[in-house]
Amino acid sequence: MEPRTAWQALARRRFPLGSWPWRAGAYLATGALVGGIAALGLIVLGAFSLFLVGLPLLLLSGPVLAALERRRLRLVDLDTAPDPHRTPATPGLAAWLRLRVGEQATWREFGYALLLAAVLGPLDLLALAACVGLPVALLAAPVQLAADGHEAKVVKAYLVTTYPEALATALLGAALLVALAYPLAAVAGARAALARALLAPRETAAPGAIGEVIASRARLVDAFEAERRRIERDLHDGAQQRLVALTMALGLARLDAPPGGPLAEQLAKAHAEAGQVLTELRELIHGIHPQVLADYGLAAALTDAADRSAVPVATGDVDDDLPRLPPAVESAAYFAVREALANVGRHSGADRARVAARHADGVLRIDVEDDGRGAADPARGTGLTGLADRIAVLDGTLTIMSPPGGPTLLRVEIPCSPASASSVSCSPRTASS
Repeated sequence: MEPRTAWQALARRRFPLGSWPWRAGAYLATGALVGGIAALGLIVLGAFSLFLVGLPLLLLSGPVLAALERRRLRLVDLDTAPDPHRTPATPGLAAWLRLRVGEQATWREFGYALLLAAVLGPLDLLALAACVGLPVALLAAPVQLAADGHEAKVVKAYLVTTYPEALATALLGAALLVALAYPLAAVAGARAALARALLAPRETAAPGAIGEVIASRARLVDAFEAERRRIERDLHDGAQQRLVALTMALGLARLDAPPGGPLAEQLAKAHAEAGQVLTELRELIHGIHPQVLADYGLAAALTDAADRSAVPVATGDVDDDLPRLPPAVESAAYFAVREALANVGRHSGADRARVAARHADGVLRIDVEDDGRGAADPARGTGLTGLADRIAVLDGTLTIMSPPGGPTLLRVEIPCSPASASSVSCSPRTASS
């Protein structure tokens, strides 16, 4: 297998005869050149930044230099160096600047620019002078002697006066050029590894791969929600309707049975048991996917969840004009509130709670707050860990602020846009008695 980096090439027997020593020399030579230019540019921009004029340019010089450095890496590292920056969600220079300033990669690249200008560039030049400059100066001894005619002072230290001495010096330079190709490539490999670690770590996935992972995750979430809705629909239209029919048949049979007899007693027990099963099935269906959520949206579903809570819940801060959101978002938000209110009733000792919900700036924000004892810990098995994972799949966050003594605030934030009419299934069913 062909080597992909300078370090891998060092293990090859034919390394001195290949292209890798030339690649390493070119990488260090261009590094010294870029380092010098970067030092000059940073000094100029630093002077202008004293008047706040060059401050943005000073910061953004890092990404520009990093893009050049990722291209230079191809000299000694054949693996593609991906760009770690994200694409702004909205067009425009302001959005681009806000995104870049907030990214860790931008600050790493700025730090690398300072390091290149102050340390790496001079080191590149020093390594190049020691591993290439010295052997080349020795190789040039015969040329220097011929040009002078009498003597040649090699590397300003060794005086050569005869051609045999000049030839011996040139042979020594050739041997050193081959021998020093190894440390030259090692230095270039170390430089490239440092540049990659700071500017394009190997674990950073390519933008296309990231996009595919996000799309695949979105498809899985949609498929999961579709399957939940299918199960809810099948139970509602199938098993529940049959239980309703069975309950009605048992009720009619009770009317026809002689009162007070053993048959009437057994039918009454069967009728009561069927009613209990029907009630439990309705609760199960509501837990899988509440019909009020599918038919009327998140605001109505949150109000319904508050009405079912064991603790009084104020819903005045729920925006009645919440738009219809993607089904996966509505479902995750609804069950987060359900779980939070269940925890309030079971663990908090609260007298009242509050639910707030609104959609603004492309983000759904929901707060559930109670006046309980606080000190809520998701690690104690309250179900919040699973909810946090489910919300994280939607690129959302679940935050819990619960100091000892309370109050406890659970906040859900999910980035999303209003759903199109075709993506929201609204097919109200007639409630069964």
